[in-house]
Amino acid sequence: MRVSTQAIVLTSVKYGEADMIVSCFTQTAGLKSYMLRGIFKSRKGKFRPAMFQPLTQLSVEAIHKDKGTLERLVDAKVTANYSSLHSDLAKSSQVMFLSEILKMSIQEHESNPQLFSFLSSALVGLDQAKKTTNHHLKILLDLTRYLGFYPDFNQSDGPLFNAVDGVFQRTHQDLDLSGLSVSQDLTQLHVTSFESCGQLELNRTSRSALLALLLEYYQYHVQGFRKPKSLEVFDQIFH
Repeated sequence: MRVSTQAIVLTSVKYGEADMIVSCFTQTAGLKSYMLRGIFKSRKGKFRPAMFQPLTQLSVEAIHKDKGTLERLVDAKVTANYSSLHSDLAKSSQVMFLSEILKMSIQEHESNPQLFSFLSSALVGLDQAKKTTNHHLKILLDLTRYLGFYPDFNQSDGPLFNAVDGVFQRTHQDLDLSGLSVSQDLTQLHVTSFESCGQLELNRTSRSALLALLLEYYQYHVQGFRKPKSLEVFDQIFH
């Protein structure tokens, strides 16, 4: 079936000497992977490797057989012309990190327009932001709302965050609860808008602790989730 849809590139991997496999989250069909033949060899083809950098937003024409195999991409055009997302060192490190998170977290093969809209807007906002030290944290937290396990900030029985159940409660000897400081930072991140999260006052230690808490939370709630391979590099640049 021939489809027209918006898409966000999650990963692109060179296959053999000339081909590329591109994994995308599409607006109308969820996760899809495409084989691009000869993209590294032909200069006359309609596709260029730069079009498929992680988190690039595209408008695509594709043939979907929906059989769990690689699909065929007919046409693609970049729809969000980022000004700094792939050129600024801090932002490009966030792109590398977030693309790995999204690849592990998004597991649906059907339409989720709310999730797609959130990601599209967040990436444009990240590209336009001047101070981005906290944006990856805000995206990680807000993403859980669309994945179905946003923390329950309304029902609070205490100041400490329980990453297993996604609730706040008092300390208990049988529970491995997050510390008070990082739990407070999580609450502050919750009430801070995406546009304002760059002004959130977090030092290097607090930011690293909050990121570790969020990744732990994902490990509890996303099947097969593991710490991103890019985390070490990301920590060196960003924390």
